[in-house]
Amino acid sequence: MNRLHLYMSKLMRPEPTGGNASISAKPLPSIVLTPSAVAEIRRRMSLKPEDSGKMLRLWVEAGGCSGLSYEMEFASEQKESDVKFEFDGLVVLVEGRSMSYISGMTLDYSDKMVNGGFQFSNPKAKRSCGCGTSFSV
Repeated sequence: MNRLHLYMSKLMRPEPTGGNASISAKPLPSIVLTPSAVAEIRRRMSLKPEDSGKMLRLWVEAGGCSGLSYEMEFASEQKESDVKFEFDGLVVLVEGRSMSYISGMTLDYSDKMVNGGFQFSNPKAKRSCGCGTSFSV
């Protein structure tokens, strides 16, 4: 398989369901970054010495053509509300409030002249704009 997958759903969180020893498992949220997305993020980090060793923070905010937009930045510190993922040594932080919008999302990167750049594939998006960075649920 040519994609890096982080299946947090394989890690289960026990949850009491009643009774003495009854426990059920609830999957944790997950996201996926492809190897090309990881490589491009690392490349961009290497362009500025001050970004070296930082983490990538992803979040969703109101705005864009479709109502919500994906945002990314390099971060040096993890916030208490961040959900932490790791892809081949790259640490990705997702703002806790944004997980409900992007759980299950795949982030890819293409260097094609047409439709190139970061591409978000979000199963929760009901509609997205042509630029690919704005969506609605």
